[in-house]
Amino acid sequence: MGSRAVGGDPLRELIEGRTVVCEEVEYDRYGRKEALCRAGGEDLSAVMVREGMAWAFDRYSRDYAGQEDKAKAEGLGLHGHSCAVPWEWRAQQRR
Repeated sequence: MGSRAVGGDPLRELIEGRTVVCEEVEYDRYGRKEALCRAGGEDLSAVMVREGMAWAFDRYSRDYAGQEDKAKAEGLGLHGHSCAVPWEWRAQQRR
């Protein structure tokens, strides 16, 4: 899947006309269900991270580190801006 133009609703564009299936993977430490969602068999999280639409939260998993490295190297999406990742920003606000 190639890069998408900025604008509109990238997630909607990604899933439009495709069957979306989510399967429960595990529970997090707060008891919330974690799921892997696919559109047409393609891992939505992997695509979103690869396209710069989401960060890979590698504190708990390195599953999407490669996709994020590629997006960073190409300056895609949010990696084209100088902004703090959410978990670092929240930690800073607590200080």
